[in-house]
Amino acid sequence: MSATTAESLETGTKLSKLSKDHKKPTAAALKGAIQLGIGYAVGNLSSKPDRDVLMQDFSVVESVFLPSEGSNLTPAHHFPDFRLKTYAPLAFRYFRELFGIKPDDYLYSICKEPLIELSNPGASSSWFYLTSDDEFIIKTVQHKEAEFLQKLLPGYYMNLNQNPRTLLPKFYGLYCIQCGGVTVRVVVMNNVLPRAMKMHYKYDLKGSSYKRRASRKERGKSSPTFKDLDFQEMHEGLYFDPDTYNALMKTLQRDCRVLESFKIMDYSLLLGIHVLDRKPLSRGSRCDSRRGQKVLYSTALESIQGTVKDPEPVADDETMGGIPAKHKDENLLIFLGIIDILQSYRFIKKVEHSWKALVHDGDTVSVHRPSFYADRFLKFMGSTVFKKLHPLRGASSKRKRGSVYPGRSASQEFLSQHKEEKKEEKKTQSMDNLDANFYSSSEQPDLVPKPTVSFECAMNIEEDLDNSEKRRDSNSTVALDDPLASLSRSKSETELDVYL
Repeated sequence: MSATTAESLETGTKLSKLSKDHKKPTAAALKGAIQLGIGYAVGNLSSKPDRDVLMQDFSVVESVFLPSEGSNLTPAHHFPDFRLKTYAPLAFRYFRELFGIKPDDYLYSICKEPLIELSNPGASSSWFYLTSDDEFIIKTVQHKEAEFLQKLLPGYYMNLNQNPRTLLPKFYGLYCIQCGGVTVRVVVMNNVLPRAMKMHYKYDLKGSSYKRRASRKERGKSSPTFKDLDFQEMHEGLYFDPDTYNALMKTLQRDCRVLESFKIMDYSLLLGIHVLDRKPLSRGSRCDSRRGQKVLYSTALESIQGTVKDPEPVADDETMGGIPAKHKDENLLIFLGIIDILQSYRFIKKVEHSWKALVHDGDTVSVHRPSFYADRFLKFMGSTVFKKLHPLRGASSKRKRGSVYPGRSASQEFLSQHKEEKKEEKKTQSMDNLDANFYSSSEQPDLVPKPTVSFECAMNIEEDLDNSEKRRDSNSTVALDDPLASLSRSKSETELDVYL
């Protein structure tokens, strides 16, 4: 009887599993529901008037039920019934407008063609979808990450107002799809690595060394994503010209300080390398109808040019916004962006760091307090990954002969002239002081004080000065217009030199 009971229980369990699996939507149905839900949310938002973003807008969550047969407010569809939640719709609309994304273009990118599913090389269980025109990434996030992003929005809003050119992720929307007992939360972001550009190398870099090597399974993929230790073995560093290097490191430093202020850690730098010498550039599958419309500040080159004030995007269709670099004799295009910023240093992360520190060096594990993580991240990027390209000796010496030395001589002439003027000014001041000392000195009681000298006496003094000047030797160093010439005859030349 026990065997019969066990068999019936096992059969019931299998049936319940089958029924549950039968109710669950397929991956295609989920992708379709995501596209339909985003399309409905953006279209419904267009009917609302434009206004300034208020503080309460960041915490708004709008919910609507979309049955398959349709309703008075929602369209009919061939997917299972699902509920759509839209987080902070007005705030995200502002973000899209800030980056020049028009609602029609946003809907065209996300809803026109089926989404392309991408593999996830990371440790998280997130799914990644790419729009067919290569513009947007749709990533699934956990409940805690969605909550953290919503709390982050006011600070994110302030940071984007101050600096829209950044390597931080650009968030364009946060949505939740509840379909058939499955809850999927997705965030729409910018695409860091364009699919139309062949990436010969891809790296996920954190600046740590503990377990920072790609797995054997990852290495077996056609386009693997390597990690920190792999980079040090495969590359000696990527070299940039000094201006580009300084702009890149300044952007990274500013972004890391922002993340540190939000107590965010465990983020990565996603780095894609295209070798120009290996294969000619190809636009691939990027949609030609969107050739003239790109998201502002979304390319790597635009993101690091923080001082450029051009209102229009500057990305080139041929380079697709890649940053020129060199490695040995190879010419490269670099694509990069900071990813995975929705990990805060909560209690569970503190416990994870403490546990890993017991079995390994605590400073080498990826999970660490935000300030230390940012400093280690910047040090690794600025010294190991990115390096400054120094000019060749011949070019530098030629440049010195042609431009630097003349510049220095001109500056020296200016400085010497400035010093001479200062010297003359000091001389005049000292002579004035000397003049005052002579008139007020008690050592010469025969002298009449200067304020009481009459006009006739002054004329006589001037005549005496003229006569004394005619009798003076040509080698005299006293100026001709010096009024102290006749008054300082009792003074020795050495005393006068001391005053000068």
